[in-house]
Amino acid sequence: MRPELENALQEIKAGTPEGVERALGFLQQTVFSFSLKACGHREDAEDTAQETLVRTVPQLAKFESPQALAVWLYKVARSRCLMSRRRSKFAPQPHLSLEEVLPDRAELASLLASGEPGPEQHLLRKEDAGELRRALLRIPPGYRQVLVLHDMEELSTGEVARITGLRKGTVRVRLHRARAYLRNELAVRSRRRKKPARRPAACKTLFAALSDYLDHQIDPKFCAKLEAHLEGCAPCQAYLDSLEETVRRCRRHCTAPLKRKLRDDWRQMVARTLAARK
Repeated sequence: MRPELENALQEIKAGTPEGVERALGFLQQTVFSFSLKACGHREDAEDTAQETLVRTVPQLAKFESPQALAVWLYKVARSRCLMSRRRSKFAPQPHLSLEEVLPDRAELASLLASGEPGPEQHLLRKEDAGELRRALLRIPPGYRQVLVLHDMEELSTGEVARITGLRKGTVRVRLHRARAYLRNELAVRSRRRKKPARRPAACKTLFAALSDYLDHQIDPKFCAKLEAHLEGCAPCQAYLDSLEETVRRCRRHCTAPLKRKLRDDWRQMVARTLAARK
């Protein structure tokens, strides 16, 4: 859970005009950050942030926990982002199959081709927010939003499920495929194939559980089986390391706050809201 939302709720409960303004400052930063990553275009993100906060301001006093506030806030912003994407003729294909995102034998072998970090590892570890954002925008929207909410906005699987209306299991599936897709994009490995390449059967069975393993949400018995496989399969361990580095980059990513013009708009909105309450 982002600390900004906890701080916003504390300021709202304080009930002072200055506190409400500070709360909106926290909220605007959170909504715009999410919207820019989820919508993909600054204009859409600014419109989404403005409309989301306009709808949120009258509801602020009703929230008792930052979790409830987060679910409401992200649900409204997500709906607005989806409307923006539906208007775009360039919207990516909505479905990702596991075959599309997992490595084949050749890629697994290339991960161990040298003892020194190769171009893939260097790019994965490169702190380039612009490159990360461009790679994010290539993920189909339904998968991208799950990844952004979970790995960048720091929400739990259950909270993401409530926001998106998906089952928890579906959230976990989409999260893993989005992570694998992003990892491929950052590693410059996203080559289109006419037919799925063959992969080692034992490795393929375990690939779908790697995100659950990283997030400590895996069944203990299956976890033991996966770890035993990793101990004897250096390519799979190398792939897991690169996937984990992708997740770390997502969690370190930070987007700039709204423009000063938007902050001025919120201040005026706060003044009108407080005047209406008197």
